[in-house]
Amino acid sequence: MNWRMLPASAHLLKYDTSHGRFAWDVRQEREQLFVGDDAIRLLHESSLEALPWRELAVDVVLDCTGVYGSREHGEAHLQAGARKVLFSHPGGNDLDATIVFGVNHAELRTEHRIVSNASCTTNCIIPVIKLLDDAYGIESGTVTTIHSSMNDQQVIDSWHPDLRRTRAASQSIIPVDTKLAAGITRFFPQFNDRFEAIAVRVPTINVTAIDLSVTVKKPVKASEVNQLLQKAALGAFHGIVDYTELPLVSIDFNHDPHSAIVDGTQTRVSGAHLIKTLVWCDNEWGFANRMLDTTLAMAAQGFR
Repeated sequence: MNWRMLPASAHLLKYDTSHGRFAWDVRQEREQLFVGDDAIRLLHESSLEALPWRELAVDVVLDCTGVYGSREHGEAHLQAGARKVLFSHPGGNDLDATIVFGVNHAELRTEHRIVSNASCTTNCIIPVIKLLDDAYGIESGTVTTIHSSMNDQQVIDSWHPDLRRTRAASQSIIPVDTKLAAGITRFFPQFNDRFEAIAVRVPTINVTAIDLSVTVKKPVKASEVNQLLQKAALGAFHGIVDYTELPLVSIDFNHDPHSAIVDGTQTRVSGAHLIKTLVWCDNEWGFANRMLDTTLAMAAQGFR
């Protein structure tokens, strides 16, 4: 593990404000982190080329820095000895693949060595868009992401190049830029210029809700939309999409491993062709599970 916050590694793993105490014994001895009897070497290299992936016989690097994401960065990991690289954030079009597990992971091939796992919000909304498009034919849509605060925001008012993010995260609902529309059209090129997205950050520390509105070709009722999404949650998208009609709030989805949880109580249809759905996700835990799923799928394709 390569991380600049080495002294805090064991403590932050053991005690997590969002997810509670870690179930396993955790301790740090010099530059090794022990989880039970398993030792994880701790690194603090600032240069990708200096990372000892070859020495450590690393098969797949999970780059979760949020800083790197280009093909050049991926090649640097490979040159350092990694056999494959998975970025935890969207990358450029020159990567070998961008994967939303459950939707297109079957497209992975052995030669796909530099891969992006897209984003937590992309993993949340793409399966639902696919289901609605396959069933009813989407013509256009809008997305509003209602996202928990993140560590690129300020605790109290302080400098940030984005003036809205100069403001205290715990005191306001804060509009921010989002590239989710581009993420959608990456998977569905036919929606180019037909999907728009906005995002706001809210004063919670975890769990995100996405308000999806789409116009569709076929007439439909809200009950039919819910039947479609519930059937998918029990069938083809089991483990990826979940469905609920319980009167839940955001904290109830904390630590949920699904990419998307459809809230059937909030489904609306207007004029038979405008569908609105509310979809929840744990933007930390759910996405972390998809990172592991994609890593295993990459490894299953073998290494050259």
